[in-house]
Amino acid sequence: MADTLTLFTSVGLSEQKAKETLKNEALSSALKSAITQAQSIHGPFGVDKAMGTLLYSMASRLKDTKRLTFLSESIALRKICTELQLAAALEFVKSHPHDPINQKEFDKTCGVGIVITPEQIEDAVESVIKKHKEQLLEERYRFNMGLLMGEARSALKWADGKAIKNEVDMQVLHLLGPKTEADLEKKPKPQKAKATENDVKVKEEVAVNGDVNSGEGMSLMEQLRGEALKFHKTGENYKTEGYVLTSNTMDLLKKHLELTGGQIRTRFPPEPNGILHIGHAKAINFNFGYAKANSGICFLRYDDTNPEKEEEKYFTAIKDMVEWLGYKPYAVTHASDNFQELYDLAVDLIRRGHAYVCHQKGEELKGHNVPPSPWRDRPMEESLVLFERMKKGLFSEGEATLRMKMVMEDGKMDPVAYRIKYTAHHRTGDEWCIYPTYDYTHCLCDSIENITHSLCTKEFQARRSSYYWLCNALDVYCPVQWEYGRLNLTYTVVSKRKIIKLVETGVVRDWDDPRLFTLTALRRRGFPPEAINNFCARVGVTVSQTTTEPHLLEACVRDVLNDTAPRAMAVLEPLKVTITNLAANSKSDVRVPDFPANEAKGSHTVPFTRTIFIEQSDFREVMEKGYKRLTPEQPVGLRHAGYVISVQKVIKDAQGKVVELEVTCCSSETAEKPKAFIHWVSQPLVCEMRLYERLFMHKHPEDPSEVPNGFLSDINPNSMQVISSALVDNSVKGAKVLDKFQFERVGYFSLDPDSTEDKLVFNRTVTLKEDPGKI
Repeated sequence: MADTLTLFTSVGLSEQKAKETLKNEALSSALKSAITQAQSIHGPFGVDKAMGTLLYSMASRLKDTKRLTFLSESIALRKICTELQLAAALEFVKSHPHDPINQKEFDKTCGVGIVITPEQIEDAVESVIKKHKEQLLEERYRFNMGLLMGEARSALKWADGKAIKNEVDMQVLHLLGPKTEADLEKKPKPQKAKATENDVKVKEEVAVNGDVNSGEGMSLMEQLRGEALKFHKTGENYKTEGYVLTSNTMDLLKKHLELTGGQIRTRFPPEPNGILHIGHAKAINFNFGYAKANSGICFLRYDDTNPEKEEEKYFTAIKDMVEWLGYKPYAVTHASDNFQELYDLAVDLIRRGHAYVCHQKGEELKGHNVPPSPWRDRPMEESLVLFERMKKGLFSEGEATLRMKMVMEDGKMDPVAYRIKYTAHHRTGDEWCIYPTYDYTHCLCDSIENITHSLCTKEFQARRSSYYWLCNALDVYCPVQWEYGRLNLTYTVVSKRKIIKLVETGVVRDWDDPRLFTLTALRRRGFPPEAINNFCARVGVTVSQTTTEPHLLEACVRDVLNDTAPRAMAVLEPLKVTITNLAANSKSDVRVPDFPANEAKGSHTVPFTRTIFIEQSDFREVMEKGYKRLTPEQPVGLRHAGYVISVQKVIKDAQGKVVELEVTCCSSETAEKPKAFIHWVSQPLVCEMRLYERLFMHKHPEDPSEVPNGFLSDINPNSMQVISSALVDNSVKGAKVLDKFQFERVGYFSLDPDSTEDKLVFNRTVTLKEDPGKI
């Protein structure tokens, strides 16, 4: 085991990732074989991290292991060098499961031997820019740069996406120059023509008929006000499809209206046994937002009927997240507030002949074809006595349950209403040893709180009949259940059980690890709550289930942070630069606007001294065609400083690595206009930067057809990169936890709670632009 661990870490896997891989026997065996095959070609130390990453990716994604040796050899011989080629190779072997590999066809399909030079990339980008030059000059940075990327990538199928993006950025900058204030201003939205009375009528008819299926261009409140046209009016429950009328329905509705005054009432009812995730954000927005949009009220009601899994931290975190998203509950309630009333109603249900005590075991009640209980026709008096004995703790757990005499929409017969649990409850202690189920509790708590619209996700549609049946069986006010589509994201898991597994195995630190999509994790990563709400609005108030990619959420984050996150300068991989024609004690202040598009919003000053630091990637010792930044032959401008620097001397360490540059500077007003302007820092703060990528490599890590070895085998080994000695300008010194910044040319960052007075820690929230090279 120790030898295998050493083998895995030798090819670039972190120790944590290697240990996690060892727990998966199938993946561990496949990866070990792949590395051994590669080492037989390159020797025991010849497999570098890049090759190791490809071998890991291949081993975790390959379904037919008889192709393992062939693909391992292809990677080891550097026929397969990129993720793009690997994806093509995996698809090829998948589509040829039984055929002998046709090497010529394989090489052609996977781009084997095709080398895309920087010159080819430069020529392709030049050709695309030339084609669109007139429009580019007219629209400048408002032009859709994705079009340039797309056309260049079409011309060079096997080119590295990031290399193309860098070339596009540099050539566009060379053509247009740095962005001006006008470029940074938001494009004004075209004025909408005033709607006529007929337009409004048509729009209302469409909304009533349910044909509005996109929230694009409409705020969440506008959409939710529109939903009011589809939903029943308060007190008109009986007009909705499937609602069951009894002889007492109208009297109950009349009393309900007297109590509520016709006000819309909703509730958000989470279980306090885990942290809320991005899917809950839609539920929060829908429940609280629908009430708010229509002058109603919304309760935060904890469905705390399972004491084994409930903890104080979950109660607190749920309320915090609701308020973080901008909603204030009308009241915070608990299902446990009603335990006595729910028990009394259960006794009444038995007396009415609609419930009985059953002794079938839990495993006998699972599935859809459960045999009828032999105790179904037990006399009511006997069930009353037995239910009282259950309450007094005279049965063992699992020895008896209370079941309701009904058939649900999905065919399930006689759902359980009460079960025995000898576990102290978070709020009621040892007062109860019987606890109600969701099927029993939910509709009755809605009735007790006089909820008008019980909004829930689509999977609860099969419980709508039981919802109505139980309220009517007990002759209590019956709200109306409405279903809407869940919101799901690709490249993640949100199941509480699976997140706990990620925490327990050390893949993530806790529920708020910024690589997760729990709301606490998104807050820690720096996602603004407005962006999450905007994302919910963009997805739309849909009935169908929605599966969305994370980049759409990230786009909403960028929209908000672009307007709210002040600019600063930071360097992730510093290179020291000494300006030799400045005096040793030279120091001046440089003013940097917090928001270049609107300088009236403030600015800060940073020192400019003889010693500055730039990004290592902004200097190349050997000039390459198309490279626009600093080289010994090519000067570069310093953002905001008003200087252009030129290299005089390159200083290297004993290993030949460039460790310092000596340069001279001159005023940018007198110098020839440089091809690029780069950011820099002087007298900076040393800080830690945490850069995040997707936690999973596949869109659907829980899908066995996509990830046959389970979601734990699909972890991206490069999901977090920690840079411990990054530099940031001292304008951020007084920042508070969760304060957000745009580090120029680097990305949007947020201050992490791990920060101390001695060292700040920043999480990269999102990059400045969506990375077109992402899978």
